[in-house]
Amino acid sequence: MGQTILVTGSSGTVGTALVRALEQAGHKVIPLDLRRSYWDARIDRRTVFHDLRRPLTGLRLRRKPDTIIHLAANARVHELVLHPEQARDNYLMTFNVLEYARRAGITRVCYASSREVYGESRSGERRKEESTHVCAIKSPYTASKYGGEALMHAYGECYGIQPVVVRLSNVYGRYDVSERVIPLFIYYARRNREITVFGAEKKLDFTYIDDCVGGFLRIVDRFERSAGMTFNLSAGRGERILDLARWIVEMLGSQSTVRVSEKRVGEISSFTGDIRLARMYLGYEPRVSLREGLPPTIAWYLQAIREPRVYAAQRRALARLGWL
Repeated sequence: MGQTILVTGSSGTVGTALVRALEQAGHKVIPLDLRRSYWDARIDRRTVFHDLRRPLTGLRLRRKPDTIIHLAANARVHELVLHPEQARDNYLMTFNVLEYARRAGITRVCYASSREVYGESRSGERRKEESTHVCAIKSPYTASKYGGEALMHAYGECYGIQPVVVRLSNVYGRYDVSERVIPLFIYYARRNREITVFGAEKKLDFTYIDDCVGGFLRIVDRFERSAGMTFNLSAGRGERILDLARWIVEMLGSQSTVRVSEKRVGEISSFTGDIRLARMYLGYEPRVSLREGLPPTIAWYLQAIREPRVYAAQRRALARLGWL
């Protein structure tokens, strides 16, 4: 029997794909976001528009959720270095979601955290869920996610919340025309512009959108077994950003050159997730490698960017950081 699931950040990349997948699996979904959805008119019509920086005490829903999946966040590492008040907002949003759950008697809460909480990794190291420490925090964004995890477990100890924490790693695919690395490189390669890679040996764990969403679906189905746990949802394989840039140039037949520069303040140079815990408890098994996931991602992007408002939104995001 399907559940009623409140998804915050429902207009985002992961949110859009997750709402669709949950509904296809027979669940009733309540989408909640601050902004409208570009990608799905049905989701947009049903979205509860709310600024999570404000308490949810006056929120009126047609039915009480069984589960909350909290995705909403300011999620750009470099932008939060420039604007650290957005990190404060992340913590406040998580607090408000948990307060709503506590007051409404909703115990099942899943929180989307980030691989950034691990800090730097050694070359070839696969990071296990327990290998984090506050001294590894490199940026305001990371601090906001680490603090959100702590808040989840505090509400578990004090108020009966069943917390599940998911650490995502460089999710890519449909519904993303932001300034994240893959849409950014596609944007530049289409225009034959120089692509800058910040760190010659920078290597990260990229997760295709369908694999990421599949992990969330398994958590929903196995929530009691997962309660109190933290899972890496990633591909379990590190890929060099330099290779990523070159693949995108090759796949688009671009004339772009790829330049290597020093890594930026607050960014991680190496991460590969250990996904054995997710395999064991969730039956999670990523299926799409980065090389396999790039062609459908590029094809989707080339179609989506024809929409004027999508194109304008991406340009605004890039202009805000001075990357045009």
